[in-house]
Amino acid sequence: MYKSVLRPLLFQFSPEQIHHVVVHGLKAGFALPGMAAMAKSMTAIEDLRLEREVFGLKFKNPVGVAAGFDKQAVMYNQLASLGFGFVEIGTITPKPQPGNPKPRLFRLPTDRALINRMGFNNIGVAAAVHNLKNRKTDIIIGGNIGKNTATPNHKAINDYVTCFEELFDYVDYFVVNVSCPNITDLRELQDQEKLTQILLRLQELNFDQPLQKPVLLKVSPDLNEQQLDEVIDIVRQTKIDGVVAVNTTIARNDLLSPAHKIAAIGNGGLSGRPLCDRATEVIRYLTEKSGHAFPIIGVGGIFTPQDAIDKLQAGASLVQVYTGFIYEGPFIARKINKALLDYQS
Repeated sequence: MYKSVLRPLLFQFSPEQIHHVVVHGLKAGFALPGMAAMAKSMTAIEDLRLEREVFGLKFKNPVGVAAGFDKQAVMYNQLASLGFGFVEIGTITPKPQPGNPKPRLFRLPTDRALINRMGFNNIGVAAAVHNLKNRKTDIIIGGNIGKNTATPNHKAINDYVTCFEELFDYVDYFVVNVSCPNITDLRELQDQEKLTQILLRLQELNFDQPLQKPVLLKVSPDLNEQQLDEVIDIVRQTKIDGVVAVNTTIARNDLLSPAHKIAAIGNGGLSGRPLCDRATEVIRYLTEKSGHAFPIIGVGGIFTPQDAIDKLQAGASLVQVYTGFIYEGPFIARKINKALLDYQS
């Protein structure tokens, strides 16, 4: 029904416009009495065999929503009723910012992919905290944090500290985002020395708290093996709790969409099916090279249950969907979780 009727209708409109329509539609629909319970009964699988305990948190199931879908922390309550085990909000920056000029989100249906150069458009950390105070669910929530575009890299640590401190009481774990390709010079912070400085400062603040929150690093699929080795060293040195692998890619390899269409879109991070194999490769490399030293959340090109199983077999402890959610529809978590029960039995 979704792929044959609803998706073709939605895809007649711009991706960003439809995203806003879906957000408002879900919020309005789930406000009706009994709607959330009905949606949950259709999409969620409640089974103790799906539970996962990862970096000290108990997840009802291992399928989450990746950062970028609920940038403003306005949909996590509704997403909890669609069968997901966790939701990662953001990327959140200290100050609100509009992001890059529109259009900035593009579909590649032939490739089952998206290209975005959103630019961390978000409402800022204070407004995100306000929205998180409306939490009506016990779903695990991650906070993906970044720096404002206008903040120079030598002051970036202050932005990460601000977001960390403001969100600390309202999220269950943190993801430090220095790998998004859509913020000018952001990926320079992937430099080992700069990144270590940021993570050590956050860990210093973390260890000052009575109860610590897990801190993870989101890594780029465009890192080479030497850089991935540096990631492993950084995790060991800073004692952060894990890695999210991977972010979007600047690569445009082996796409089926016409070259002139890709060229017309221009810069941006590619997500979706073309990223699937590379994401799995990065997960496997980090797992094997580190000796299974830390948990990994696997994300990138997950459309089918087998895609999720491949990432779990490669070493991921949890998985996230974003582009696959858009292309496959609201039953994606149910399909994956059902397959995981069959796979485990």
